[in-house]
Amino acid sequence: MSIATYLTAALQQRADFFIEAERSQTDCYRVFHGTVEGVNGLNIDRYGQVWLIQSFHQTIANDELTQITELLQQHIDLPVIYNDRSQKNSRILNPLSDDLEQIAAQATVMHENGIKFTSKLRHEGQDPLLFLDMRAGREFVQANSQNKTVLNLFSYTCGIGTAAAVGGAKRVVNVDFSSFALAAGKRNAKLNQVDDVCEFIQSDAFPAMRQFAGLKVGGRRNQKLPRYPKLQPTQFDLVFLDPPRFAKSPFGTVDLINDYQSLFKPAMLATQNDGCIVCCNNVAKVDKQIWFDSLVRCVEKQGRQVKSSQWLDCHSDFPSFDGNHPLKMVALTLS
Repeated sequence: MSIATYLTAALQQRADFFIEAERSQTDCYRVFHGTVEGVNGLNIDRYGQVWLIQSFHQTIANDELTQITELLQQHIDLPVIYNDRSQKNSRILNPLSDDLEQIAAQATVMHENGIKFTSKLRHEGQDPLLFLDMRAGREFVQANSQNKTVLNLFSYTCGIGTAAAVGGAKRVVNVDFSSFALAAGKRNAKLNQVDDVCEFIQSDAFPAMRQFAGLKVGGRRNQKLPRYPKLQPTQFDLVFLDPPRFAKSPFGTVDLINDYQSLFKPAMLATQNDGCIVCCNNVAKVDKQIWFDSLVRCVEKQGRQVKSSQWLDCHSDFPSFDGNHPLKMVALTLS
């Protein structure tokens, strides 16, 4: 079967989703999830008033790109940006025409459940500025933040923090190491007129959450610690923990396969009694139940309990083979 055939089927399968997206004022979503829908490594998304095609395993042939473009524009007539990320380090390789280059490089505004977000489809980083499969997480936070304090760790462009503020949070603290990502988060807050409750801390997540938890800030063996913002011990009503798969810094190692607990423990200790911590793990090979059980054990080792839990499932524009999406999100209410 051709890519065009697979894409046509995907668009048809999303008919009800498109109706619901329009009703909920959402114009950013996935229309082709290639790993599951027939072409491994090919994703096609709508970001506001632009279509974005991304290929991660092999370059799309010109005739196939023309077919995809025609199908997308028959569905909704928007400009089409193609980012070929099939080579080393997932960097974007292919040139665009001058007019499309300008569209890809400029900030565009999109909407998710009426919340405004900015994105650039080509910028100094690699990924678009909003991860669309995190919609369920943003919806949960928006619905559960009224009059609460919220800590958003590994915040990237602060989509979770923006959703919390729009949901009525009284204080939102976003923590990320990237000044570029936090600058986008500030734009998002301002777009939604919630910048008065949003704070932005540029810091490695380890020293930030350990200080909030009242723990000593340490580092990896023989690593000299760089300077970091000094923060007071603080517990929050809602903590959102969405780390990358793997990263090293002088303060510690982020490893979602082998050592999620080193992240989860301080984040959990920064969560109030009767508060909620939302944990995310985006590694496909991590077993959902084994990971969940490890979280519960970590809570109990600190003399606390998981009062209730709620899995946050990705929406239907991100189908999976077996109902278990690689992105796992669970909200734990703690005592």
